[in-house]
Amino acid sequence: MNYIETHAHIYSRKFDSDRDQVIQDIRDAGIERVYMPNVDVETIDSMLACEEKYPGLCIPMMGLHPCDVKEDFKEQLDVMKKWLDKRDFAAVGEIGLDLYWDKTFFEQQKEALRIQIAWAKEKQLPIVLHCRESMDETIKIVQEEHDGQLRGIFHCFTGNLDQAKQIIEMGFLLGIGGVATFKNGGLDQVIPELGIENLVLETDAPYLAPVPFRGKRNSPAYLPIIAEKIGDYLQMSKEEVALQTKQNALNLFHEFSS
Repeated sequence: MNYIETHAHIYSRKFDSDRDQVIQDIRDAGIERVYMPNVDVETIDSMLACEEKYPGLCIPMMGLHPCDVKEDFKEQLDVMKKWLDKRDFAAVGEIGLDLYWDKTFFEQQKEALRIQIAWAKEKQLPIVLHCRESMDETIKIVQEEHDGQLRGIFHCFTGNLDQAKQIIEMGFLLGIGGVATFKNGGLDQVIPELGIENLVLETDAPYLAPVPFRGKRNSPAYLPIIAEKIGDYLQMSKEEVALQTKQNALNLFHEFSS
């Protein structure tokens, strides 16, 4: 059984002490690919080093995380655009909006999001969206910028059914992670109303570990736990969830599916 991990920061410093073992655990768990979202200019080198050390497994994206949109965001975006012009990436990400940590640069976050969506349209790449405490605001911008071809993932989806339907109507996928296993995560009210064709699996490692590892460092090796929980909600086997979500991911990241 093979899984696709659509969102993990495997290059994070939190894995520096035992990354080789974590990678072996990932392979042993049947994880076929790990798509890595970028965060800022400082994370590019470590992300690309992971790609080089674990070729075919660790696949990079390029983008500026909304929590790292500060006064210098345009300079950071200039660096990232040069990378996108220089070589292939699976997606533009992790981009989006965040109203959880700090609202100081919210207007700049919106501007950075629109700029990066324009890149995705230019390059015909999917986008991977961060939307913590900003689901409606993110949906609104994507709706405004949509050209009929734009595709991507609303990463770490924790919204309601109406928001899920709006996202699906735009042709986007919902990234489902460890929150699906949380007792009060709310996804037990949403996932049963959706089709598996609208979902992809993710962990957001090293963050948001699923039960029974909640509070500890997360790993893509825990993806089968999330798949099993989704299967419970949709009355499907873990194997069926793995197969369909893998196909959903490969269809989205088509440039890297062979």
